Amino acid sequence: MVMLLVSAAASSVAAQGSSQSSAPHQTIVVQAGHLMTDPARPIAGPSTIMIVDGRIQSVTAGIVPPPAGARLIDLTNRTVMPGLIDAHVHLVGDSRAPFWRGAVDTDDYLTLLGAHNALVTLRAGFTTVRDLGSPGVTGFALRRAIDEGLIEGPRMLVAGEPLSTIGGHGDTAGFRPEVNEVLQGHNTCTGADQCAARVREQARNGADVIKFMATGGVLSQGDRGLGQAFTDEEMRAIVSTAHSLGLKAAAHAHSDEGIAAAVRAGVDSIEHGTFASPATLQLMRQHGTTLVPTLMAFEGIRERLGTGVYTPRVEDKVRMTLQVVGRAARGAIQAGVPVVFGTDEGVYEHGLDAGEFNLLVTEAGMTPQQAIAAATTGAAHLLGLDDEVGKIAPGYSADLIAVDGDPLANVRLLEHVGFVMVRGHVVE
Repeated sequence: MVMLLVSAAASSVAAQGSSQSSAPHQTIVVQAGHLMTDPARPIAGPSTIMIVDGRIQSVTAGIVPPPAGARLIDLTNRTVMPGLIDAHVHLVGDSRAPFWRGAVDTDDYLTLLGAHNALVTLRAGFTTVRDLGSPGVTGFALRRAIDEGLIEGPRMLVAGEPLSTIGGHGDTAGFRPEVNEVLQGHNTCTGADQCAARVREQARNGADVIKFMATGGVLSQGDRGLGQAFTDEEMRAIVSTAHSLGLKAAAHAHSDEGIAAAVRAGVDSIEHGTFASPATLQLMRQHGTTLVPTLMAFEGIRERLGTGVYTPRVEDKVRMTLQVVGRAARGAIQAGVPVVFGTDEGVYEHGLDAGEFNLLVTEAGMTPQQAIAAATTGAAHLLGLDDEVGKIAPGYSADLIAVDGDPLANVRLLEHVGFVMVRGHVVE
């Protein structure tokens, strides 16, 4: 176990510079019919992208013939754009599984399930993801296997076990006490000192980001509502410790008071933000806090009502949140709060992440250009990968997708990606 954790941490350091399955000194030329280098810029006409060893070397107007020995990829009938980023996924999650599966599914099984889901997500055009919750070392093992080219999947930033209060969202509940004791992930903390220690433990395990449950959760058995869970002091300890270690902090937060407390603690992003009030949204704007609204999650839970997947307690919480879907995201955009693309993949079926684009437009009031920016340059900034992904430019990782038509005119085209490249590797 110790060796696995050390290896996971080393893998995180190596991830930024790795080139997945790219042959040494491989040159690829991509000829695009139309090209979106950055959603803030107009879509260009015929263009040529030169890629060497998994990185973009040049972007040239017009169709340029490939040099001798280079591989040619002809996308002259498609629009080429940056690979997409989902800032909130759970690759080892299974939306079809009732809560008791937590006492049945082993970490070995979950890692294999995650490998399957990683490929499905990649094929959907998402070349980078931020995994904000995975049991044990499953997320770290998955990240390492992808970085080393053993399996295909998106670039991953991994939080590992989210920090929780005892009995709160993210803690094990719903079983006999002795079963809860066996299954619990040693991710709970009480008091500022213990919470700071948990952050350091997650960093030691290889976490790229610290996730904590600032409020109750919709799908958890232990909490009866969505109110604030950690105290203000505990949240400050979590966030300040994460920042002192060079890590960002993300807060799962539904209730208004819990969101506001996390923002005052200096958190980098609010995940969900369901019941954020106008006053709290203004507080987020003042602090520069990002909202990741995860609208697809609400679609997922809506579809599973009455199917037996959720217990009556959970169904009550689902119905409560469905009354306000999109309200916080729309208010955040109007208030000038940064809104970044994130879906909570794993609460719904994997690979359907791009459905979030249409929801950001129809429910949150974004333009297609804003929604695409939220999943490229905006998400890259939140993840601290501004110079690595989110654009098609010299020096950036060769993460590309292609669609038929103009996604700025019809954002739902992104639900049908026809070509995917990650780190210079073409995904079949």
